Amino acid sequence: MERLHLLGPGRCFVEFGAGRGKLSHWVDIALENVESVQFLLVERATTRFKVDGKHKRRDSIFERLQVDIQHLCLNKVPILEKKKLPVVGIGKHLCGAATDLALRCLVESYTTCCDGKDEEPAPKRCRAAQTEVAPHKSAGNESTTEDHKPVAGIVIALCCHHKCDWTHYVGREFFKSVGLGPVEFHYFQRMSSWATCGMQETTGKASTSEDSEDQTNDTEEHEHTLSSTASGSDTLQGTLSVEERKELGCLCKRLIDHGRIEYLQQQGYKAALQYYTEAAVSLENVLLTAVPNPSVIPEPTI
Repeated sequence: MERLHLLGPGRCFVEFGAGRGKLSHWVDIALENVESVQFLLVERATTRFKVDGKHKRRDSIFERLQVDIQHLCLNKVPILEKKKLPVVGIGKHLCGAATDLALRCLVESYTTCCDGKDEEPAPKRCRAAQTEVAPHKSAGNESTTEDHKPVAGIVIALCCHHKCDWTHYVGREFFKSVGLGPVEFHYFQRMSSWATCGMQETTGKASTSEDSEDQTNDTEEHEHTLSSTASGSDTLQGTLSVEERKELGCLCKRLIDHGRIEYLQQQGYKAALQYYTEAAVSLENVLLTAVPNPSVIPEPTI
């Protein structure tokens, strides 16, 4: 975030899927003496043991929103509606479709409203129409050419691709451009869990100290979803080796992520994928970054 010049004053950091709010906590520490900083923590579930009250810096304001991301309209949040602060979207445990919903919230909903286009919120997606939703409006692409961007940057650690959903996926146009559709997406989504099939062995040896409480909670969720996915459609288990399955799983993840990159590029952002930690620390170690064009961004390492 420092290399992307996102740790500056007069900004609002929106943490999607905030949980206890530890990501915002460490971003606040990284800001040091930066003034006039707002944190907006978005979480749909009731959260215990929040760290919001432990912040001592007077220049940082923390506010929570208990809402599902797909129902969030940032331009209606009082602090953003009043101050029109540039937003930095961040996320650490933003599983599957939640990443796509966060990208839409930032790139389409908030950007469009801040560009002066007084549009009504998108209608709720009904289950009968899960295979298709309305295509992106060209007006959104036109707005991205403006010099000013209400979204200063996006930094999201990607995970749980097996929980993605074609209905919310932002890379549908990319899939269609290469002759793929919802059926193929479903298979890639399911096979993506193979990339982390060794996660249970790795995380099972995690420390039991108090500092590992967040990791333990996240691990339990990963293990539950991974085991249910693997047991549901694992017909190639006797055909492919563990290493081959992991490699295929990683390729499926990167294919899904490439659709997200293409989407952000079409919306006027310079996007990249890069590793943010070693695989020995976490098998979910890929970071999605995006800043408005033109801007300096680290070279992708994937």
